[in-house]
Amino acid sequence: MRVLQTPRDFLGMVGEKLGTSGWFTITQEHISDFARVTGDDFWIHVDTERAAREMPGGKTIAHGIFTLSLVPLLQRDIFRIEQRGRGLNYGSNKVRYTAPVPVGARVRLHQTLASAERAGPATRIVTRCEFEIEGSERPALVAEFILHLEDAPA
Repeated sequence: MRVLQTPRDFLGMVGEKLGTSGWFTITQEHISDFARVTGDDFWIHVDTERAAREMPGGKTIAHGIFTLSLVPLLQRDIFRIEQRGRGLNYGSNKVRYTAPVPVGARVRLHQTLASAERAGPATRIVTRCEFEIEGSERPALVAEFILHLEDAPA
């Protein structure tokens, strides 16, 4: 894990690989809970019996947006900032879901710092995020994730 002192530390790190998270196992409970919260209860996500009959590999698959939503959790394994104010998820760019994530799969996040710039009393960073699926040649998704990290209060 990288430990930075302030958000400004990112300014000199553009282009660097920030690191890789630990593995996270996608369970049916995760998928079903996400479906309940979002209303996206399409059968490929929640109907395990139908998936066993009709899906390649016979398993349900995670929502792409669920996988993307794991960025804040998994990046906690990658970096920490000692002295900072508020942090806001500012958005995403170029999100591509490149491979399905079947229930039971393990994924991990790889992050590279694509850009960093000052934005008032904050540093706005863009990380290139790639979710690896254990045992798969293709990543689950590739996206740019934008964070707005305020300086520590004076």
